Amino acid sequence: MENNFLTTKHLNSDFASGLVVFLVALPLCLGIALASGAPLFSGIIAGIIGGLVVGVLSGSHVSVSGPAAGLAAIVLSSISSLGSFELFLLAVVLSGVLQLILGFLKAGSISNYFPNNVIEGMLAGIGVIIFLKQIPHAFGYDKDVEGDLAFEEKTGGNTFTTLMESFDHISLGATLITLVSLAILITWDKVPALKKIKLLPGALVAVLVGIIINEIFNLTGSNIALDASHLVTLPVLSSISEIGTLFTLPDFSGLANKTVWTVAVTLAVVASIETLLCIEAGDRLDLFKRYSSTNTELKAQGIGNILSGLIGGLPMTSVVVRTTANINAGARTKLSAIIHGIFLLVSVLTIPTLLNKIPLATLAAILLLIGYKLAHPDKVRKFWNQGKFQFIPFIVTLLAVVFTDLLTGVAIGMFISVLFVLHGNLKRAYYFRKETYHSGDIIHLDLAQEVSFLNKAAIKLTLGHLPENSTVVINAAQSEYIAHDVLDLIREFKEAGGPEKGIKVELLGFKDKYKLENTLEENRHTYVENK
Repeated sequence: MENNFLTTKHLNSDFASGLVVFLVALPLCLGIALASGAPLFSGIIAGIIGGLVVGVLSGSHVSVSGPAAGLAAIVLSSISSLGSFELFLLAVVLSGVLQLILGFLKAGSISNYFPNNVIEGMLAGIGVIIFLKQIPHAFGYDKDVEGDLAFEEKTGGNTFTTLMESFDHISLGATLITLVSLAILITWDKVPALKKIKLLPGALVAVLVGIIINEIFNLTGSNIALDASHLVTLPVLSSISEIGTLFTLPDFSGLANKTVWTVAVTLAVVASIETLLCIEAGDRLDLFKRYSSTNTELKAQGIGNILSGLIGGLPMTSVVVRTTANINAGARTKLSAIIHGIFLLVSVLTIPTLLNKIPLATLAAILLLIGYKLAHPDKVRKFWNQGKFQFIPFIVTLLAVVFTDLLTGVAIGMFISVLFVLHGNLKRAYYFRKETYHSGDIIHLDLAQEVSFLNKAAIKLTLGHLPENSTVVINAAQSEYIAHDVLDLIREFKEAGGPEKGIKVELLGFKDKYKLENTLEENRHTYVENK
């Protein structure tokens, strides 16, 4: 395992993976900008900074940052409420400052409390979304913009209605390019000799072949040739002097505008949570199981958003789709994320005309495989086999992410997980040595290692249902912590509640600090379980 972040030791793998991520990120940057109601180049700016700046500063080996689909709705509404893109850019700069502060405050540690089944459910949910969203593009039906991951779509309808509509708008040219691209991608992964050609990844071959096929259609005058609406669309500069027109500066006169600060706080919180979720997901997907510094990541994202806002870029986060593409392409170090940024910068300035020949159908094929790997049936089977307490939060998160959005889906999954944790704690507050008891029985109730106030209700219910004229031995020998509420409950039951029903209460193993007198000596009590 490589410990150094920036190293050329794995240049071949990192170069190839950086190229693949570039091919995936390019249309996503444009699509998210379009979905956000922002200038198209603002998405490219965020992608470049996500690679060149955040890529260098990041605490992750495999994470790739850029404009995020999860922020598109916030960006769209924020630009509208602020009245100008320049004021929105100021909010992006301020959100970056807030993220930087969060990093220094070590707020990244909250990611340690995301359960694995929720993270895996989020990944699988995103995989399902990507797969469903790319099927229309694979057929040449590009009604919904590339990069839109929302269930309810801006163009009207939703993921499923657009999917069903695509079957009535099948383009033979796009479908052929998709099938050829899929064949190349699958073959490249299956044939060892091809897989070893690190500097020529299958995704690049698929893109080049896709371009060639469509150019042949055009040259032969075929009616199945794809027009510009089905190809990547980058702004093309007529001269170098026009570069300055691509950048927009923030309006600092809005510093006293309360709405600007409201948007900044919203962006900082949402972008930080999405980044932390992605970092956790990336660490789980990383083949070398390396751990990332989430606080370092927040600082890197903060600096990235400050720079992005200063020159006209969209807000960014660490992004699951790019990160997954990076890992699947064989990335070993963060150099791949930097290389993807270099490719974005150089290509949009030098070869935009060539990039505008890339069929969206080819990119759909690449994303279809990414989506399938994220939502592989084996993952569902794995959590099913682990039992309902693992499976239900996983599947609920998956479905919630698909039908709402990433943050809402994760919030629902977290809520379900907390309910299960509470339920599990209630059940594990104590241990009965027999399932049923009768009058006159000797009942052993062994308290758990930690008994919190959350367990009070369950213990109270159990004590209330003990049979009359029985004896209960409450054993706290294994308990390191017992909440005062529970101690008061046991004390009251021993002194009043139990005797009232003829129940004799014996205490064993309670520490001096609990101020409850043990009536039995440890290892010397005479009560034995009824047979």
